[in-house]
Amino acid sequence: MSDRRQTRSGIGYDVHQLVEGRKLVLGGVEIPFGKGLDGHSDADVLSHAIADAVLGALGEPDIGHYFPPGDASIEGISSLEILAKVAEVAAGRGAEIVNVDSTLVAEAPKVLPHAGEMKEKIGAALGIAPGRVGIKATTNERMGFPGRGEGMAAMAVASVEVG
Repeated sequence: MSDRRQTRSGIGYDVHQLVEGRKLVLGGVEIPFGKGLDGHSDADVLSHAIADAVLGALGEPDIGHYFPPGDASIEGISSLEILAKVAEVAAGRGAEIVNVDSTLVAEAPKVLPHAGEMKEKIGAALGIAPGRVGIKATTNERMGFPGRGEGMAAMAVASVEVG
């Protein structure tokens, strides 16, 4: 194996159910909406997919390894803290996060008005410029659980340089 740095990619996917009585947090931003995502943490489906993408690029286990859902000490944790831990894991491996790109799948709410703030918060947590964070959203054309408004899904890809 050479001493050159390698660019590696990883993918992430996450899904959470929408429920009454929870805040909706996406990309570290609280978004006004009638329901929130259910989960042990703040259930930020977008940040979770990004975290798993970075961990995958590093060849590491998923976020459940670092933040077990049964661990009472991290109940309600901000997913920005999860992203910061992922950046710490990357730095510990001598890796640099190059960029992340993500897509939220949900019928509502509209994400575009919040995308700039999401990029700022995700970038800060990962230690990268906001311009290296891609955020897109799409509907599921009223099909399946996202289409019925029962939950949200997110997909992400990350590139890291390791060496």
